[in-house]
Amino acid sequence: MRTAKIERKTAETAIKMEVYLDQPERCEINTGVGFLDHMLTLFARHSRIGFVCEAIGDLEVDSHHTAEDVGIVLGQCLKAALGDKAGINRYGSEYVPMDESLGFVALDLSGRSYLVFDATFDNPKLGAFDTELVEEFFQAVAFNAAMNLHCRVLYGKNTHHKIEALFKAFGRALRQAITVNPDIVGVNSTKGVL
Repeated sequence: MRTAKIERKTAETAIKMEVYLDQPERCEINTGVGFLDHMLTLFARHSRIGFVCEAIGDLEVDSHHTAEDVGIVLGQCLKAALGDKAGINRYGSEYVPMDESLGFVALDLSGRSYLVFDATFDNPKLGAFDTELVEEFFQAVAFNAAMNLHCRVLYGKNTHHKIEALFKAFGRALRQAITVNPDIVGVNSTKGVL
C-alpha cells in the first residue's frame, strides 16, 4: 500500500495528514482557510489520491503558516508514500483550462527539489487567503517531496480561475508521475536511484 500518515506540530500550526496514492475515495479537508480547502479538494480529485488533512493554525495572524505548513506535510507524505519510487513513470505534465485561464504544470519526482513558478495574480486576496501563498505552498510541496516542479499560468484574467487551473494541473501531472508502469523495471533512471 502506498500510503503515509504524518502529524506535524509547531508553535504556529498543528497538522494531521493522510495520503493514499491508490485509494481516491477518501477526501476530508479542513484547514480553517476556505479557499485553500477548495484548492486541496480539487487537487485530491484530479490526482485521484485519497487525502485527509486537518490543520489548526494561527489564523488570527494570517493564513501564511497554515498554507506553507500544509504544503510541507503534503510533500513529506508524498515522499513517504512513494518509497523507493520503483516502477513509477516519474514524470508528469498537464495543461488545464479554467474558463479564460490556462494553467500548466510539469514535474519530475527526481529526488531533486526545485520550483519554477511563473504566475501573477491581480487580486491579492481570495476570502481570507493571500494569493501570494500559492507559490509558498508549491515551494513547500516541491522541497519536501524532493520534486522538480514547474508551474505556469499561460494566460487568464480571473485570479480564482488561474489558481484553480494550477491546482488541477498539479493533481493531474502528479497522477501521471506516480502511476506504476509495468514496463519500468526498478526506478526510471539510468542512475538506478531517484
